[in-house]
Amino acid sequence: MPGRVPKKVAPRATPTSSEVVPTSSALDAVDRRIIELLQRDGRRPYGAIAEDVGLSEAAVRRRVQRLRDAGVMQIVAITDPLQLGYGREALIGVRVQGDVRTVADKIASIEEANYVVMTAGSFDIIAEVIAVNDDALVHLLNDAIRSIPGVTEVETFLYLKLAKQTYAWGTK
Repeated sequence: MPGRVPKKVAPRATPTSSEVVPTSSALDAVDRRIIELLQRDGRRPYGAIAEDVGLSEAAVRRRVQRLRDAGVMQIVAITDPLQLGYGREALIGVRVQGDVRTVADKIASIEEANYVVMTAGSFDIIAEVIAVNDDALVHLLNDAIRSIPGVTEVETFLYLKLAKQTYAWGTK
């Protein structure tokens, strides 16, 4: 996800069996509308959301908390890495021999990696990274990623220009 650098969020504990965890089929139209409104403006007041969806402010607050507790959504500040001093963004394709999960976990622990997924296809892992400059990117690639046991190949795709970035999806 180009340009996406959300704040670090502590991993959520697995919900207990007594907690209600909404699945995509358990989300109703009101949940989806709340998510859509927060995707447009994560600081939108609960009272304004309540007016739009026809619930009380307290009911909206409870729904938002339930969606957050279940890991359905997060409310974070999205930043522009260039304005924060990161001059280089790249997508990295990684091929692995051995346990892909172990390598993905190690890449995910690297501070400059802000998006890490295990994939099917020509790469086992795809990661988005940011670096302050090209020297820092070389250090990241050679010393942090290529040195991970099991990494057999790394291909780097440098970002030249962001053509589109949206977070208003997933509410259909």
